[in-house]
Amino acid sequence: MANKRNLKSAINSACEEMFIECVAVSLYGNNRDGAETLLTSIVKLQSEFTSRISHPEPGMPAKVYFKKLREDFAAQANELIDQINNM
Repeated sequence: MANKRNLKSAINSACEEMFIECVAVSLYGNNRDGAETLLTSIVKLQSEFTSRISHPEPGMPAKVYFKKLREDFAAQANELIDQINNM
C-alpha cells in the first residue's frame, strides 16, 4: 500500500488534469452551464476523497479500505471523464 501522502498527491493530480480538461472544453464549446456543473463535481470529488484518506473507517482493515477507496475514486473519475468527453 502506498502511503497517504502519495495517494493524496495522485488524487490531486488526477483531479487537476480533469479540471484543466473541462476548462479547455468549455472554452471551445457551447455548454458553459454543463462545464460549471462538472467543475463543481470535480472539486467535490477531490475534497471528498482527500478527506476519506485522512479519516479511514474504524474497524476496517487498512488494506481493504484503501483498495476500496481507489476503486471508488477510479469509478467516479471515469464517469466524470466520460461526461467531459461528451460535452
